[in-house]
Amino acid sequence: MATKRTMVSYGFGKFIAEFLTGAFGSIVFMFYETEVGLSAGFAAVATIIYSLWNAINDPIIGYITNKAAPFSKRLGRRFPWIIIGLILSSLTFFLIFAVPLSWDAKNNPLPVFLWMVLSICLYDGLYSLWEVNYQSIYPDKFRSQKERTSTAALGTGIGVLGIAAGFIVPPLVFNYGDRLSYVLCGLVIMGISLFSTLLVSFGVFETKEMINRFNKFQAQDTQAPSFFVQMKHALQDKALLSFVLFLFFYQSGCMCMTSSINYIVKYILEGKSSQATPIFAGMLVGALLSIVIWTQVAKRMKNNQKMLVVCALFMALFAIPLTLVKTQVGFMIFMTLWGLGFGGFWTFMSPAMADVIDNFIVTQKRRDDGVVLGIRAFFMRFSYASQAVVFYVVHTLTNFNPEQVSTGAKMGIRFHMGVIPALFFLLGVLVFVRMNPLTVPLIEQNRLALKQLDL
Repeated sequence: MATKRTMVSYGFGKFIAEFLTGAFGSIVFMFYETEVGLSAGFAAVATIIYSLWNAINDPIIGYITNKAAPFSKRLGRRFPWIIIGLILSSLTFFLIFAVPLSWDAKNNPLPVFLWMVLSICLYDGLYSLWEVNYQSIYPDKFRSQKERTSTAALGTGIGVLGIAAGFIVPPLVFNYGDRLSYVLCGLVIMGISLFSTLLVSFGVFETKEMINRFNKFQAQDTQAPSFFVQMKHALQDKALLSFVLFLFFYQSGCMCMTSSINYIVKYILEGKSSQATPIFAGMLVGALLSIVIWTQVAKRMKNNQKMLVVCALFMALFAIPLTLVKTQVGFMIFMTLWGLGFGGFWTFMSPAMADVIDNFIVTQKRRDDGVVLGIRAFFMRFSYASQAVVFYVVHTLTNFNPEQVSTGAKMGIRFHMGVIPALFFLLGVLVFVRMNPLTVPLIEQNRLALKQLDL
């Protein structure tokens, strides 16, 4: 049985993931479009290339790190990759904002475009190295329903702080119109991430039991399927496919909303960057309150899959009014209400994912969760491309001009803040409900099978 100390330490991985993801999603596209002067089309293409890079690196990293490494017999197969990836991804984050000030993106966009592509792809490859392995440890380290629920609840509480830091800290450091302040912001984010790496190290350290179980499996597994065979099996699994598609629509909606907030503050409220902080704080309050509320609901429902659907519907309900809100207080109120659904979805995402992985392992009679988590990461991270495409299409149709924003362009910003995210959430629910085969009896059956298989 894992200790509370282990669960809390593991939860700091959620902090880092949400901190970096929040900071990246909320400011990178806007930084290049409105501060550096790169057109929305170039920024969108760069983001799509980055997402396609995800399609390659996430599953491959999962496949490679799923195998034995020189250090795996002593330190485990996941722990070293997590620490190495965390350190390197933290160090490279600030490069995204270190575009030379002398470069003119309007008259010569190619150098800036290449800088954006190379810096975000480098950062993402290193981020994937730790995040895929971090997620892979969860179903192996926390095996009972009680452990998974407790770890998820603690991780949500800590992760919400990461969301808060990722959304709230950057606007306090950078200023609209000051490119150097964004470089400083990148350095601050790097420092916080490196410090948090120390806090997560205990929670992701692999026990002797985990290491011995893996070594025993490796000794018996003389004919491991190829990467493409494992990918084929994973993508044919209905439970897995429905889950990762749901995550894609969920993350796409969240990316559109959070990436819109600085546009809202700058062009709708016509305020300073610091005015984004209370709006993000409203989401934080809602997410924290949701932990208590949804945990009680989950005790009665006892179905992580259904909890995801309920929380996604809640997010859709309170995303729509954000298109019509006109004041900072209004945005704070509805972001708080939306945060209730967001926090709930986030709480049950890991337990629901563990159920999906258990089902896949039982079906395949092997623990290839690295590839599974790579596929999950790809679908979630491909949401960056969907957000970029939405912004490009909306800004093109409404003739968005960062220097002189028209009424139509402002309405476009409102749409990718509220209505469009709501549609993403609803599409996710529809796909998941129609495709997902997991039931409570099947989930319990899979847990018993895992014990018998000793996987």
